[in-house]
Parts: sequence; structure tokens; C-alpha cells
Amino acid sequence: MTEDLRKRLLQIKHVALDMDGTIYLSDTLFPYTVPFLHSLERMGIGYSYLTNNPSRSREDYIGKLQRMGIPAGKNQMYTTIEATISYIGRQLPSVRRLCILGTPSMVSDFEAAGYIQDFETPEAVVVAFDMTLQYDRLCKTAWWISKGLPYIATNPDRVCPTDKPTVLVDCGSICACLESATGRKPDITLGKPDPQILYAIASDNGLDATQMALVGDRMYTDIATGLNAGALSVLVLSGETTSDAARESGIKPDLICRDLAEFGELLESVR
Repeated sequence: MTEDLRKRLLQIKHVALDMDGTIYLSDTLFPYTVPFLHSLERMGIGYSYLTNNPSRSREDYIGKLQRMGIPAGKNQMYTTIEATISYIGRQLPSVRRLCILGTPSMVSDFEAAGYIQDFETPEAVVVAFDMTLQYDRLCKTAWWISKGLPYIATNPDRVCPTDKPTVLVDCGSICACLESATGRKPDITLGKPDPQILYAIASDNGLDATQMALVGDRMYTDIATGLNAGALSVLVLSGETTSDAARESGIKPDLICRDLAEFGELLESVR
């Protein structure tokens, strides 16, 4: 371990954890996750969860974590749904009717924030990871994109990690389909690697991003977010990225660990 890495590990006061591929894989909890969280608590290090997957509401995610035996409160959960709602509120304050390509759970969060799901007379388009995708809604969404309405993507992920024998087509791939049909890319793509979600966690905990570590399994979302925010970026090899892919990537994490257990050991070793 270099002296610079040791110093950076020593200044960590909060860990932002990606979820799928980092603390669990699909519905399978990694055996080291809960011991890792307990070790953070012993060291006085806080932690939060953040995900680019907007297919579930914040409450749904908290419920899933709690059912898996993972401690979680509302103030620890950050998703791209909140980031998207916040963005529309700031940048499109007069917009209320949205063409939302997303799950019912996601749509319910938008409705709770005062927005209306409207495929007939929308004022803007939101495209997300839609596990309930319907062809007619996909086509209608393409129509409104082709007409030049503001177009927001919740996250850039191409696939969602899974432990099942399938490929879960995520928001980035859906947007690629829509781009092929309409010639338009999203006006903005939120979620990781945009650093704003990490800045929000830092601000909520009275910290600077340099006092945080972001741990995740994806180079182009998780690791890029940590680097963009100035946090310690920690790649775990328990999800999407292999060690070979990490070596070949142009994105270089500050630290590569086998899994959360190894990262926890490093944090404890410098204290």
C-alpha cells in the first residue's frame, strides 16, 4: 500500500455503496455484506446506498434491503428517480405532464411529486429502466422524442446485473433503440457517472466528497462518478467488471478490491 493510499483511506468518513453487483447480485445477498457494514459502524464510518436503477421506488429498495437483513433508512437511500425529479423541477419548472417510459413503481414516485403520466399531450419525455416495457408505449415515446420535446434519461446503464440466465436490457440500451428510431440522443442523462448524486450525499452528511469512498462494480458509472466527484473510487470485482476488463479500461479506479470484504480489511488495517 502506498503512503498516499493509506492517507486517503484514513480520511474516509462515509462510504457510498452501489447496490446490485456490490452488496448483492439480483436477489442474492453476498455473505460479506452485513459483516462489512458492521465493520464500518465499529470504525465510526457512515454509509449510504445509491443506485442507477430507477425501476423501484426508494421505499421499495429500503424494503428489499431490510428483507435481506441489510440495515437501511430513508436518509441512506439515493436513486436516480429523486435526481430526475429534482432536475425537472429546477430546469423545467412549468412542466407537469410527462411521457414516462418506466415501471409503475417509478411512475408513482413522479405522481407523488406532482407530475402526471401522459402519453397523449406530454410536455417532456423521461426514459428509464422499464421492466414493464410495452411496445405501444415505446412507439409513442419515440413519437414525442421525434417531435422535439425535452428528453431526459434517468441513467446510462446498458444492462442491469443479474444472477439469472438472461440479459436485463437497461435504460442506456432502450435509449439506443430510441436513438436508432428518432435520430435523437437524450438531452441529458442523469445518475452515475454524473457526480451530483455523490455531492448530495456529501452535503447531507456535512462532508466534502474527498472524505468519501464510492464503491461499485462498474467502470463507466460507479468508478467514473467517484473520479468525477473527487472521492476515493473503489472497484469491486463482485459484479460486472472483471480484472482483465479493469486493466484494459481507460478509466482507472483509485483502488481495486476482490469484494467488500477486502475493502473492509484495508480500511481496518490503517486504523
